[in-house]
Amino acid sequence: MNLVGEISIVLVEPSHPGNIGAVARAAKTMGIENLVLVNPKQFPDRQATVRAADAADVLDHALVCTSLGDAVRQCTFVAGTSARTRGLPCLQIAPRELGRQVWHELERGPVAIVFGRESSGLSNEEMDLCHSATTIPSVSSLNLAAAVQVICYEIFMAAPQRGSFPGSTGSGDVLAASGELELLFEHLQAALLEIEFLDPKQPRQLMRRLRRLYHRARLTQVEVNILRGILSATRKAASR
Repeated sequence: MNLVGEISIVLVEPSHPGNIGAVARAAKTMGIENLVLVNPKQFPDRQATVRAADAADVLDHALVCTSLGDAVRQCTFVAGTSARTRGLPCLQIAPRELGRQVWHELERGPVAIVFGRESSGLSNEEMDLCHSATTIPSVSSLNLAAAVQVICYEIFMAAPQRGSFPGSTGSGDVLAASGELELLFEHLQAALLEIEFLDPKQPRQLMRRLRRLYHRARLTQVEVNILRGILSATRKAASR
C-alpha cells in the first residue's frame, strides 16, 4: 500500500479556478495527488487546467463535495490550517511537526490537510472537525498555492525515506473516522440535553470543548462504540 495515496489536500470554497490549478501543481510536485474541493465557485474551468500545467490529471480526479464534513468523513486525522488564533483553539502544531505527524497518522488511516477560503480561511465550525491546527510563520500572508506548497514540502521531507513512501504496518486499533466521531458528538449532545446537563439557551462552549477533548484522545472505533453504548444506557435510564 502506498501511504502517500492516503493524503488528501482539501480546499474549502476556493474562489478562483486558477488557485485550484496552482494548488494541484504545488501538491503534485511533492508527490501528493488527492485533491478534494468543497463548494468551489468555478470548477471545472479552463483557468484551473492552465495553471495546473502537468498536474491536470490531479484536477481530472478531484473529488467535489458539498460540505467539509463529507470531504473528511473517511479520514482518521484532519489538520486545519489557520492564519489566526482562535478563542478556543485546536491543538496547535508547527508545520514541520505536522509533516512528521502525518506519517505517524498514515499508519492508522487516511489523512486530510484542510485549507480555508482565500479571504477568510476556515470557520470555527469547520475547525471543529479538525484534530489539530497549523499556522505557517511568515512576514505577510501567503497565497493559497504557496501555503499548500509549504505544508506538502514538510510532509515530503518528513517521509521515512525522502522521495519514497512506505506501506502501512497495519499496527494498532483502528481509529474512528471523522464521520463516526460526528455521530458520537450528535449522540453526546442529545444525551446531555436529555439529562439537562447542556442548556440549549446557554450552551456556551461546552460541545466545542468536548470535541477538543475527544479529538485529543484519538478514539478508536471500539472506544466510540463503547461511549455510544454508555450514552444509550444513560438516555434509557433518564427516560425512566
